[in-house]
Amino acid sequence: MIIYGINPVLDAIQAKRAREIWVAQRADDRLQKLLQEAASHSVRVRFVTRDELDRASKRGVHQGVVAEVERRTEATLEDLAAAANGPPLIVVLDEVEDPQNVGAILRTVDACGGSGVVRQTRRAAALDGAAAKASAGAVNHVPVADVVNIARSLEDLKKAGVWTVGLDAGAEMAYYEWDLTLPTAVVVGAEGHGLRRLVRERCDQVVGIPMLGHVGSLNVSVATAVVLYEAIRQRRVRSRGRKPE
Repeated sequence: MIIYGINPVLDAIQAKRAREIWVAQRADDRLQKLLQEAASHSVRVRFVTRDELDRASKRGVHQGVVAEVERRTEATLEDLAAAANGPPLIVVLDEVEDPQNVGAILRTVDACGGSGVVRQTRRAAALDGAAAKASAGAVNHVPVADVVNIARSLEDLKKAGVWTVGLDAGAEMAYYEWDLTLPTAVVVGAEGHGLRRLVRERCDQVVGIPMLGHVGSLNVSVATAVVLYEAIRQRRVRSRGRKPE
């Protein structure tokens, strides 16, 4: 798997996932720490031309470095539902294909201590390249469960005691009205059409984010972050012995 960019590659080296890195022949000062880390972790370094980096990254913003990394160990739904630190907090991606959004969601899941991400193997953004760069290294840490069928997986999560909460702009209930201290899987839909009908119907509850301005919805990664941090807020309030407001 190929990733690129200074921060994603540095994180992959530190996470012991990098097999080999390719660096522009004229490495600048920003790459010196990365090269030092590669040496300390016994990662092979190959000096190549900028054109080679452009080709390897498919002309992404590589910042002078590309890495070949080991594919991450796949998680299962059972792994995500058996969260070690408190009730599970999972994000389910229903055909979210934009790698920038997928990367941003992974970054937020990692930042808020979420349990992981569920995504469908078909029509899912690859977790290399642009998604890895947008995740700021979170792709190396967030467990991801690839499934064949999202609707069926929601049923499996329910059986494991996880409440499935769909996020939809047209929902009557606001996201902060739902008890997110429960074991929760937040289900978010594709950028264009949102949740598919069958997926929406399989959710225990559908909630929305009130929109007070002129636009009708938020970017899917931003909307996901809003709900995840409301879950963190509610859980902190509950841990202090108070009922979430």
